[in-house]
Amino acid sequence: MPLFGNDIQLNKPAFIHDSAQLYGKITLEENVSVWPNVVMRAEAFEIRIGTGTNLQDFVMVHVGNMCSTIVGENCSITHRATLHGCEIGNNCLIGINSTLMDGVKIGNNCIVAGHAILTEGSQFPDNAIIAGVPAKQVGTKDNSEANLMNARFYLRNARNYQQGIYRLSDADIQAVLNG
Repeated sequence: MPLFGNDIQLNKPAFIHDSAQLYGKITLEENVSVWPNVVMRAEAFEIRIGTGTNLQDFVMVHVGNMCSTIVGENCSITHRATLHGCEIGNNCLIGINSTLMDGVKIGNNCIVAGHAILTEGSQFPDNAIIAGVPAKQVGTKDNSEANLMNARFYLRNARNYQQGIYRLSDADIQAVLNG
């Protein structure tokens, strides 16, 4: 059973792995999936995770010194990413082992490359491709369709996991590809 503190609001998430740890004021919207070893802490302010978003293995989400952490809809927060007091728009993909610090704001349909470090107060517009240390915008492209497909893949996987099914069938894959 996941470890939950007080003030957790679950609005029909799709899946929460037994190893997840959630403490403080946290809201998970419909169809959110929380994968192995995710830790979320909100001792002050709050964490809000939007509909259809997935937080993959070993993600750490914490509030900032003076701000909440807000993640939009249909985002994929990939393995070992750290979100700390930031805001992420809808349909974004946050790459493996990337770090988003206090006050970072990312628009809709963005991609953050793996291992990027988004320094405090950085802001990026819709459709930004963000990479580097420190991270900078390196391109512009509407990534909404690809990012949404990734979120749908994790939602299908979450629904399977709820049933004890740990592999996607060919039919599952086709359903994701066909939207």
